[in-house]
Amino acid sequence: MARTVLTPREQDFPQWYQDVIAKAELAENGPVRGTMVIRPWGYAIWERMQAAMDARIKAAGARNAYFPLFIPESYLNREADHVEGFSPELAVVTHAGGKQLEEPIIVRPTSETMIGEFMAKWISSHRDLPLLLNQWANVVRWELRSRIFLRTTEFLWQEGHTAHTSEAEARAYARRILLDAYADFLRIELAIPVVPGRKTRRERFAGAVNTMTVEGMMGDGKALQLGTSHEFGQNFAQAFDITFTDAEQQSRLAWTTSWGSSTRMLGGMIMCHGDDDGLRLPPRVAPVQAMITVIKDGDGAPAAVAAELVDGLSAAGVRVELDDRTDLPYGRRAVDHELKGIPVRVEIGPRDLVDGQVTLVRRALGIKTPCPVADVVSATVRALADDHDQLLTEAERFRDDRTADVTTVGDAIEAARSGWARIPWRLLGETGEDELAAQGVTVRCLVHPDGRVPDTDDAAAEPDLVAIAARAY
Repeated sequence: MARTVLTPREQDFPQWYQDVIAKAELAENGPVRGTMVIRPWGYAIWERMQAAMDARIKAAGARNAYFPLFIPESYLNREADHVEGFSPELAVVTHAGGKQLEEPIIVRPTSETMIGEFMAKWISSHRDLPLLLNQWANVVRWELRSRIFLRTTEFLWQEGHTAHTSEAEARAYARRILLDAYADFLRIELAIPVVPGRKTRRERFAGAVNTMTVEGMMGDGKALQLGTSHEFGQNFAQAFDITFTDAEQQSRLAWTTSWGSSTRMLGGMIMCHGDDDGLRLPPRVAPVQAMITVIKDGDGAPAAVAAELVDGLSAAGVRVELDDRTDLPYGRRAVDHELKGIPVRVEIGPRDLVDGQVTLVRRALGIKTPCPVADVVSATVRALADDHDQLLTEAERFRDDRTADVTTVGDAIEAARSGWARIPWRLLGETGEDELAAQGVTVRCLVHPDGRVPDTDDAAAEPDLVAIAARAY
């Protein structure tokens, strides 16, 4: 079967990524630099991801709301670290309605300041807390070097914002989102084995007192930050006067958090699982899990069997479509299905049906096997479950094989040429972190050796901390 030519990953991984996005019809560049148009196949994947993430966020007690795209400049100026951190990325509206505005308007880069303003209005008593909000929206950050899904001027995301009565409660909730929403989603839905950890002070989100992250290894050994959860302490509560009266009728400042994930997860899924033939979609987020393909239909028998299989698979809960375009060459259709990463293909031709069989093609494994027509439904359901585990196991093995334990900055830089380095934080410290950064290597997060997320970034308080260092997107 003829293959559509993609740049081999080993030859040029970034170009392979761009090729896959274009030829799998996921997205393309918009007319304004740094923007993207998400095509129907790409958006269908995002919708599956969004629904699965939304369910986890709601299970954690948060409720969805929507806040304005335009933010008064004065709102950002209330929190000094926050505005300083975002200043280079801001898009500012100075003219509207044919005249200059009295106050410039910021196009939403994130919503801490806007939501903080309304939290202050909505909270008066400890009975109003915790206030757990989430928003699905678009944001704008003026990127100088854009890459579709990974880093664009405008992108889609969810951002959660919460207020609590105590520091301990806020900390526990931020950690819950990191582990029960983000890390769980990425593993269970996208088959990406992420490392949850704590950001160093250098990498902390602007205005936060603690930032936690989930980091995944991509197919070229680089790291990708796939979601973050932040504790703000009382910084934003003080800036926006988010106060409540406690049970003793004393006025207290709230403790707030913020957390977010975006269409970057879609890019991560492509780079984690894709191969030289295109996407390999994790079955749980594949818009089409099984494609029934009629190869030829001279006497009508293949079409009849295909219709029965579509009904049977649909009744079994499989998202299935029929490709009966026999006027198009079979090879062209097969390549298109492979590029798009459809997990299972059932190919039906007259010669196969003579023996009462069809051909089952599993995208994750890259194998074709004959399958009795009567067994297609059960075999497909089994394959979808097994292939999720296959993708996860492959990604875990790849990450572990590309991760080296080192003890010096030089060895960490060398390990980061092809993967990740694990180095004791007490040996690295902030000075070593600066040396890594000068060579294009960042400390992605701090972890305990057993995988727990640290409570601090203090090597004296937690001497077993390990730094994960890598080149990153």
